[in-house]
Amino acid sequence: MKIGTRLAALGGVALAGALSLTACGTDDNGGGNAAASGDCVKSTVNAAGSSAQANAMSEWIKGYQQSCPGSNVNYNPSGSGAGVQAFTGGQVAFAGSDSALKPEEHGPADARCKSGKALDLPMVGGPIALIYNLKGVDGLQLSPKTVAGIFAGKIKTWNDPAIAKDNSGAKLPSTPIKPLHRSDDSGTTDNLTKFLLATAPDVWKFPGGKTWPSAAGGQGLKGSDGVSTGVKQGDGTIGYAELSYATNGKLQTAKVQNGSGQFSEISSDTASKAIAGAQISGQGNDLALTLDYKAKDGYPIVLVTYEIVCEKGLPDEQAKFVKSFLNYTSSQQGQSILSGLGYAPIPDAILTKVQAAVKGLS
Repeated sequence: MKIGTRLAALGGVALAGALSLTACGTDDNGGGNAAASGDCVKSTVNAAGSSAQANAMSEWIKGYQQSCPGSNVNYNPSGSGAGVQAFTGGQVAFAGSDSALKPEEHGPADARCKSGKALDLPMVGGPIALIYNLKGVDGLQLSPKTVAGIFAGKIKTWNDPAIAKDNSGAKLPSTPIKPLHRSDDSGTTDNLTKFLLATAPDVWKFPGGKTWPSAAGGQGLKGSDGVSTGVKQGDGTIGYAELSYATNGKLQTAKVQNGSGQFSEISSDTASKAIAGAQISGQGNDLALTLDYKAKDGYPIVLVTYEIVCEKGLPDEQAKFVKSFLNYTSSQQGQSILSGLGYAPIPDAILTKVQAAVKGLS
């Protein structure tokens, strides 16, 4: 199934601590009945994971509480890897992850769900920016092989012939390249390494995954905020983060060559074009997506954030709350909040399947 939708850039700075929001009374966050189908569940649950969706989660919690005073979600934007671990360990009712559960993660996650299985439910998408700090160089262009060479430690200076070839006529300094990566397990890392494996397998000889391969070298920093701060503070640095971090930090972003050989600037429109080729690869109500990193149109490095939930098996009160809350986040009202925050609502073709999967939770 193809996905065609406008993809807004991820907005706002991800929160550093847990989002714990108490009832908001009659605050207006879009109006209407936030608890989908009127199923208000007054309870408190813990959730954790993707920092990319922290601002969306904050607004969803506020919106839900309009019609359900006394409800609460403690969401800790600890990163995708930590969120999955917390979910598998039974410490949270659901988790956010910028990549779907891997085969080796599904077993423990399914076991946690006891009488059911763990589902990947896509809720929002966005582009991953290659952020850099290089004095005197604007509008940097990078091919996938060059990106792979930089992060693999094979391209060591900014005037390397490979970079010069991508940037014909540009004056490039001999400044040493300082690649920065996430030190924590990250869905953003997972999507970047998948992109490198798909587009430059002859250069990127490391496995993909949420954990940065130590053999690739570079300096690790915690969270997208850590990588962004490191880039901002160091000349010659390059890293990766969700677009919101580049925007809020006023960082330079590189154009990336797509499958047709064009260097594409990162934006909501160009990322939307690339994500249009995604297909559902999960089975049944598991809606994991396969992204097309070789997209011939648009900006090719993108991600989708999922809510990871138990189809069955949670304690009764938790199960009822998660079902009611995700009914709201996947509703047209819940999705309409995303555009105002700079996120991308899930396209209707996928959203109807997400809504059906949520209704089947028990």
